[in-house]
Formats: sequence, structure tokens, C-alpha cells
Amino acid sequence: MQQAKFRGLDLNLLRVFDEVMAERSLTRAARKLSLTQPAVSNALRRLRETLDDELVRRQGQGIEPTPMALALWPTVREALQQLQAALAPEHFLPEQANTTFVLAMADATAAALIPGLVDTIERDAPGVSIRVVPLATRDPRRLLDEESADMAIGYFPAVLADLTARSQAGEAVAYAHQRLYDGEYVCVMRRDHPLATGPLTLNRYCAARHLLVSFSGRPYGFIDEALTAVGRERRIVLTVNQFFTAGRVVASSNLLTVLPRHFVDVTGIADELVWRELPLEVPTVHVDALWHKRLRYGASHEWLRKAIVRAANSGPTPYSPPTPLASQAPP
Repeated sequence: MQQAKFRGLDLNLLRVFDEVMAERSLTRAARKLSLTQPAVSNALRRLRETLDDELVRRQGQGIEPTPMALALWPTVREALQQLQAALAPEHFLPEQANTTFVLAMADATAAALIPGLVDTIERDAPGVSIRVVPLATRDPRRLLDEESADMAIGYFPAVLADLTARSQAGEAVAYAHQRLYDGEYVCVMRRDHPLATGPLTLNRYCAARHLLVSFSGRPYGFIDEALTAVGRERRIVLTVNQFFTAGRVVASSNLLTVLPRHFVDVTGIADELVWRELPLEVPTVHVDALWHKRLRYGASHEWLRKAIVRAANSGPTPYSPPTPLASQAPP
């Protein structure tokens, strides 16, 4: 945008643009802004003329943003959030709050974190509610963009690698994350399974029949990636999207599965299961919290992040950053 055009820009147009992008509907945006739909349409027209871009196109009952709108929106939304936090800071008193937070996570992650989180709520914020929704993807950024969840918690290696690469390239990154704990994964089977005794070699493991837990339904997981790296593969005969379901199935079948070690003890059927160390090296599974940066200025979200960290510290294996080598230690 030319400097002259920017100096003449009505910043109220950015508030309209932000609401339209959030709602993906001119009608809903008008309702949220307490404006008429023609007023919202007029504001968009003026912003189009200033930016020389169509910004949004009608699609069915809603709208479809242009590439420029999608690139511009995170910066606009964060700037508005930061301005609001400076001019009208949110006051969050846990003991008086009646906020509802939405968290996206798998059942095994919930088993690790929710008990500690509930303890904090019952003690410090009895009016706060938590709604846990299933995590059906390894890339929850769209979920956070659409505000379907306040935070996603899970194993997101590809997402974090992408965010790091973008940040190092000098691009604006719209998401923040924090490591919570490291997950230890083990091979699980029924107690009287033929492989429950004796050495669990790689050959015996690959010759068995397997159950895979896949949130997205993709029949290939990080164990399969590790096997491919050593030139091996396994036979997956069943794919489910919950760790609890996997535990129930292997307890009454000859299938093997891979579960987080801490989860075995909370399945309710731990006495029917046996776990063994995996017969190959697999990457450490880091469990991270991921959220949109537009929420970082809110006092309520800050309280939520701290409460989740406390819950993680009382959970399975709290994350400890690696200790720097003596030669790398700061002076």
C-alpha cells in the first residue's frame, strides 16, 4: 500500500474486515458489529479500493477470502487484539470468572492433563468450564483460525517445523506454542498374548498383526516412519481414532498396538494388558500446546496456559529443556 493511501485509511474498516474474516459471512459480521449489512458491504468496498484487491468473493451462503485477505488477516487481527489489550485490558479474576474454554486433544492427552486441570478449577476457579473436543488432525491451525478451539494439545512435529522455518525466514507467524511433556510410547497387548513373554524382537514385532491409532484416519503413523527408516514394515489390520478403543480391542484379540505408557494405567483394564518396550528406536514424542497469537494478550488465556502447565507438571513426564554443554553455557 502506498504511504499516502495508508495515511488516509479509515482504521474502522479493519474492524469490519476482521469480523467478516472471522465469521465468513457479511450477515453474521453485521450482526456482531451492530451494523446493517449494506454498511458492512460499503466498508468492504472502501477497503477494496484502498488495497486494490477484491478481498472476499461470494461462495454459496458465505464468502471466500482472496489470498491477499488470508495473508493480511493474521496481522490485522493481532494488531486489533493488541490495541484492545492496551486500551481496554481484560480483567480476569479466576474466582469470579464463568468462562468456558475449548481444548482440542486426544483421549490419552486428556487423561494426562484434565485431572490436574480440574483440580485447579475446583480450587481456584469454580465457575470456569472446560470443553474437550476430539483432535482429528496433526495440523490444528485451521481449528484455531476458525476459533473452534482456544488451544490444541498434542504431537505436532510438522507444524512446529513449519513455524520455525517461517520464523527464521522472517515471516510473521500467527501461532505460539509451549512444550508440556514428553510421551513414552510402548507396545501393548493382551496379558496372555504369545508375545507377552520372551524377547520382543523386531522380527517378531513385524510378523505380528497391528492396530493403529490415527486421529486423521491415515493408515500410517510415526512407528511406520521409524520402521521404514530401517527397511521394515508392519501389517496394520485395523485403524481407530481413540487410544481407549485401541486398548479395549487388543485386550480381547491377538493384535498389537502402541499406546502412551501413562495411558495404560488409566484404561480401567490395565490388569488385562501387558506392555513391552518397542524393539526399535523411535523419535521422542513431544506434547505441545498450540494456540493463536491473537489470544496471547488476554488475561483469561494467560491463566489457562499457566493452569495447563501446572497440570502437565503433575502428569506423566514433564518436559525439561536440555542442559547446555559446558562449552555452550552463557558466560
